[in-house]
Amino acid sequence: MSIDERSTQTLSLPDPFVPTRLSLRERLGRPKISVILSVVWLLVVIAWAIIPQAFTPLDPIAGNATQAQQPPSLDHLFGTDATGRDMFTRVVYGAINSLSGALIAVTVGFVIGTAIGVIAGSSRRLVDDILMRIVDVFLAIPSLLLSLSIIILLGFGTAQAAIAVGFTSVAAFARLSRSEVVRVRGSDYVEAAFASGGRFFVVLWRHVLPNSLTAVLALAALQFGTAVLSISTLGFLGYGAPPPTPEWGLMIAEGRNYIATAWWLTTLPGAVVVLVVLAANRLSAAIAAKGRIR
Repeated sequence: MSIDERSTQTLSLPDPFVPTRLSLRERLGRPKISVILSVVWLLVVIAWAIIPQAFTPLDPIAGNATQAQQPPSLDHLFGTDATGRDMFTRVVYGAINSLSGALIAVTVGFVIGTAIGVIAGSSRRLVDDILMRIVDVFLAIPSLLLSLSIIILLGFGTAQAAIAVGFTSVAAFARLSRSEVVRVRGSDYVEAAFASGGRFFVVLWRHVLPNSLTAVLALAALQFGTAVLSISTLGFLGYGAPPPTPEWGLMIAEGRNYIATAWWLTTLPGAVVVLVVLAANRLSAAIAAKGRIR
């Protein structure tokens, strides 16, 4: 090999000091099959909430007494209830109540909790201590008890239950966002931004917030599944949507009296709730695992 060829090969080697720009797919890697299935399932349930007519032509409220308590079949995928209403139709139409309630709950917790956490993490010690002690008080109260107390003040209904569930997650969002803000504030690039003359709110908006919200977004995805479960629990206890509204927790409560003779009335709506919660949890775990990829 000649000297020119060796010099050409040496020059063609990548410079270790030059950062390699990777595409988004290369940075994220190949998603696992469980993540893909979780996303597909969540998209299906979201489609139920947006366009339920595309999945079933039946009425979720009207029933047919001659077809009461029919087991699952090709005509009725989830069977029928005691009044002859198609359970699959009610589950599909119930998605809008459960998902919209969970979205409201996550939004309430995310907005209020993140605001408290950012203020506490970026303020002086006195303000930080006061806000965190208030958060500790909310953490000391059982979430179900706090939800029921708020519902008693606001009244019964899906929206009221969603707001109540959202307030129970404020403390978790506040704690996490505060810790992330404190962690990012101690980074070298944030200190360099302050040293170069950057104003407090500009540095907070450009550097601190974008790099501290990844874990909070993962918590939001996790709280979405938790909110679905909590709203279904409140509906099961009778604090959610009134009958005959198709709501997942209410359907499980209505079917518990027939569990010995019509197992599908509680099992199948409950399975849908469990699968939605598991899918949201798996998606949040994937977001948290990729959170440090830049």
